[in-house]
Amino acid sequence: MKGAAVAIAFAVVLAAADVSGSWQFTVETPAGTGNPTFVFEQDGEKLTGTYTGMLGKAEVTGTVKGDRIEFEFEASYEGQKFIIRYAGTIESPTRMKGTARFGDMGEGSWTAVKK
Repeated sequence: MKGAAVAIAFAVVLAAADVSGSWQFTVETPAGTGNPTFVFEQDGEKLTGTYTGMLGKAEVTGTVKGDRIEFEFEASYEGQKFIIRYAGTIESPTRMKGTARFGDMGEGSWTAVKK
């Protein structure tokens, strides 16, 4: 019974997850590792914000539903524009992880820690 109460309390916390704030990401790809910063603003399930990293700066849009987060932004590299899509799981109020897809150029994994 005690375990069920803890599980319910944890589920309630995740349902109310708010990722607003600054996050330091570590993104692993076959081409190497990057450490972009994302600053998120969350309003209910709606997510907006900014990406700052080796591809410059870009506006981010996405959603947060329970413990699931998805967001994307447009980037360009060597004259090619493409969409970068992130999808993952919010593990705690200060940690999340997932995968990223870089247009048709491949994919990688990421972890993030709230600053």
